[in-house]
Amino acid sequence: MEQIKTQIELNTMSPLVWAYVGDSIYELYIRTHLVKTTKLKPHQLHIETVKHVKAGAQASTLEKIKEALTEEELDIVRRARNTENHHLPKNTNVMQYKNATALEALIGYLFLEGREDRLKEILEECVEK
Repeated sequence: MEQIKTQIELNTMSPLVWAYVGDSIYELYIRTHLVKTTKLKPHQLHIETVKHVKAGAQASTLEKIKEALTEEELDIVRRARNTENHHLPKNTNVMQYKNATALEALIGYLFLEGREDRLKEILEECVEK
């Protein structure tokens, strides 16, 4: 995958846009991982996927992988976590939601930047933890 946005374009985007893209990348990665590593039927695949992509699970995953992140990546996480968002889904608290958004933003940022190798490393780290 080539770089979708220049560095300047990417850095002027809202981190919520990065998270919007990262949400879909993360869910697709989890779904694909489950299909490759289990023999679950579609309904059970959905149930297992939701366990990984809900805000609480994503927030927990971010905490577990933080030590593997570079300073640049930690800056992206901080910027995303501090972005004001007026949406709060049910069944989560504000801090979990901010951390989940930060994980999704990091994934989206790396995807939009075209850094496939690093994105793959982080996604693999997410499922290992």
